[in-house]
Amino acid sequence: MTYRIALATSVLALAAGAGWAEGFNRIASFPVVSNMAPGEDTARESSAEIIAATADGMTLIYTDSPLGVVGRIDITDPANPKPLGNIVLKGEPTSVSVVGANALVGINTSESYVAPSGFLASIAVASGVELGRCDLGGQPDSVAVAPDGSFAAIAIENERDEDAGDGRVGQMPAGYLVMVDLDAAGVPLCDSLRQVQMTGLAEIAPEDPEPEFVSINSLGEVAVTLQENNHIVVVDKAGTIISDFSAGAVDLEGIDATDERAALLFNESQPGRLREPDAVTWIDDTHFAIANEGDMDGGSRSWSIFAKDGTLIYESGTSFEQAIVQIGHYPDRRSDAKGVEPESVTFGVFGGTPMLFVGAERASIVGVYDVTDPAAPVLKQLLPSGVSPEGYVTIPARNLLISANEADLGEDGAARAHVMIYQMQDGAPVYPHLTSAGADSLIGWGAISGMVAGEGSTVYAVNDSFYGYQPQIFTIDTATTPARITAALDITRGGRPAQKLDIEGITLDGEGGFWLASEGRSDRLIPHALYHVDGRGRIRQEIGLPAELLAHETRFGFEGITKVGDWLWMAVQREWGDDPKNTVKLVAYNTLTQKWGAVHYPKTEPATGWVGLSEIVAHGDYVYVIERDNQIGDAAVTKKIYRIPAAEMVAAPLGGTLPVVTKEELRDLIPDLKATGGYVLDKVEGLAITPGGTVWVSTDNDGVDDHSGETMFWSFDLN
Repeated sequence: MTYRIALATSVLALAAGAGWAEGFNRIASFPVVSNMAPGEDTARESSAEIIAATADGMTLIYTDSPLGVVGRIDITDPANPKPLGNIVLKGEPTSVSVVGANALVGINTSESYVAPSGFLASIAVASGVELGRCDLGGQPDSVAVAPDGSFAAIAIENERDEDAGDGRVGQMPAGYLVMVDLDAAGVPLCDSLRQVQMTGLAEIAPEDPEPEFVSINSLGEVAVTLQENNHIVVVDKAGTIISDFSAGAVDLEGIDATDERAALLFNESQPGRLREPDAVTWIDDTHFAIANEGDMDGGSRSWSIFAKDGTLIYESGTSFEQAIVQIGHYPDRRSDAKGVEPESVTFGVFGGTPMLFVGAERASIVGVYDVTDPAAPVLKQLLPSGVSPEGYVTIPARNLLISANEADLGEDGAARAHVMIYQMQDGAPVYPHLTSAGADSLIGWGAISGMVAGEGSTVYAVNDSFYGYQPQIFTIDTATTPARITAALDITRGGRPAQKLDIEGITLDGEGGFWLASEGRSDRLIPHALYHVDGRGRIRQEIGLPAELLAHETRFGFEGITKVGDWLWMAVQREWGDDPKNTVKLVAYNTLTQKWGAVHYPKTEPATGWVGLSEIVAHGDYVYVIERDNQIGDAAVTKKIYRIPAAEMVAAPLGGTLPVVTKEELRDLIPDLKATGGYVLDKVEGLAITPGGTVWVSTDNDGVDDHSGETMFWSFDLN
């Protein structure tokens, strides 16, 4: 079936839980590497994928496929999770569910795609002792336990080899469903194991069903997604198929699909996009929700609700994705086929309200929906997650939601895999800090770098070279909560988006326009330069750097710009060739005399990696700069604002000895960066100070590329 989307404007008007007296806030983040034993190589890849909780809600257990373990976390105090260590398995864990204090773990032991194998193990969570196991005859992919604990259902995927047969489904052996009874302790009774065959049902490769995910309702009915087959099967507790139907397709309009330019242009379409659902969860005994991740030919960027007879009850269409776009989490460089890629759905009843949690893998977002009326779900919140959320568990008795985030980017110096804990609390939710919701048209944004305060409550911000085809100046209204991007002004040259820019700083020119600082990179033909832009975004003047500076250039150039009288001051991020160690230049340019000069600034000795400047702002008797290291999470040490007496900012001629200014620490930003319960983000990039002394600070989310996409935007007063 094909479902044509109608734009859900009420959903797109989401405003941080507006009108909701309570909501979820993240209260803790647990780095999975913490579960490694003393002496282990913590540089190894680890992951948190599928996650479950013990019946008392005090212990979490998650699968870690790269390490071949299940990890455990003590959440007796959910705001301070503690490691309980890993349990080593004889195979690759693919899924976990819990009965009481014991875990059922699906373990893949396949030698090859054509010889799949695996077993179901029952493990005591507290001790790690294996209580029993059953051979499943194939590769398990999802495990679910009936609400009454009487049996378990396991999806045996027997996945295809994506490098064989053009990566198409139709590779033997076929997958199937396994059902097995459990004893009172949750140990599987292997003699009761039965297979439910699913061949001959789907229109796509009926000979090779690949069950992906299972969920069981209170009637003991099992919903099974066949992702690659774009099909859904419902089985009763006796193992009889009671319905099966195609997951159908969606016509998508207004998406950023196949254009590979570095820009957010939501003007394309994908007709007949197969849903190809991944996760499934019952929301009552009649309806279940699916996350339409896609795989071979599909991915409708959406999630859907079906009745168990195959009737489509609700289709989110592009509304979920567009709400994500508005909070800056759209993954442009990975979005050509499947957009934000909804992968997970989880259900729980909180305070009497039935809630559905939808995880978008590529956007690293969790959508919170009120599904009181399955035909008209209401998006209440979007929660920031770690990178690539994979699995969730709800603990309604403790008002907790848990997210397992599988991506480990430690090899690239980025975030490690995390488990994140959210709690329903009184008051409006904290996230997002910044949104474009309410603008006249859909505004996509990300990679915020430099900022400057305008009149009243206005702050202007720019994006950096991540969006190389779409350099923009954003107008932000800080008088609202969250702050709102109300307009995006394209920076143009000759009527086209200006190329070869890496805008890292912005300041007002006093005439209705702006001065911009671009960080050059010679190996990519991006010049170090200043640009004078009018109020319509048109570049009116381009100023290259003098030879005295360029003779010593590196790729780490201007990171901020501010204006004092006729002088522009730019902060250079790191040492150039002629700078002493741990000393950088603050470069000056006089817009009237066209003279250049500089002073030296003493930056902090790095504990690990490097430390550099990322912003400069003049205000009153001081010039303020941000110093930051390039570390993330617990490794972060230096994320600080310093101030320099304005009287010392007297530019000396280039080429000679430069005076060294003094600095005074104003604020350590690490407590601010921890305030939302996440790990410390590395790129504190934006600083703006209003005439009244309100300081606004922002982080750069790298365009959601190997990043959680989270942008923090917050303020404090100088006085």
